[in-house]
Amino acid sequence: MLPFSLSLDKEDKKDSGVEKGFLLFENTSEVIRAEELLKKEGFPVKVKAPPPEVRQGCDMVIEIPLMLKLEILRFLEEHRVSPLSLVPVKDPLLEPVDMCRVKDFGDYLMIHVANMKITVDKKTKVIVNISGGGCPDVPFLASIMLGKPLDQAPEPRAFGHTLCGYTLQLALEEAKKRCLPL
Repeated sequence: MLPFSLSLDKEDKKDSGVEKGFLLFENTSEVIRAEELLKKEGFPVKVKAPPPEVRQGCDMVIEIPLMLKLEILRFLEEHRVSPLSLVPVKDPLLEPVDMCRVKDFGDYLMIHVANMKITVDKKTKVIVNISGGGCPDVPFLASIMLGKPLDQAPEPRAFGHTLCGYTLQLALEEAKKRCLPL
């Protein structure tokens, strides 16, 4: 048994029969910008860690439904965002790696997204630890987030565009989903 659980949300289960593809980008900033634009427009996209066989440029891809491929590519072109390539996912070996893992330590919950981890006291909802990364903004992000309740913590996306900041944002969002009432 693994020491952590892989999250599979309702959307993953619901659309598991839909053919998907990966948009590959040169760098993290392009992935973040493309995801933001596509989500604002209402496209059902997700950022994932690609399998090693298809990695190009950046260590993240945007997973899209292939039936919306032309519409998505046209939309991105209009907004001057150019993926390196689009890779259809037909081979089960090319399934993306879920970037989010959760470990429950009893009083604490650790959310691990890619290379970043955030740990929350489940009773007080306070962020007690931030670790991982290697990007220059991690110490700053940790300094402004540690000791803050989840609902008052600043959002990492407001302070930079590194892979670490992006994945810390995803970890914060997952922690809020799991720890805060709806």
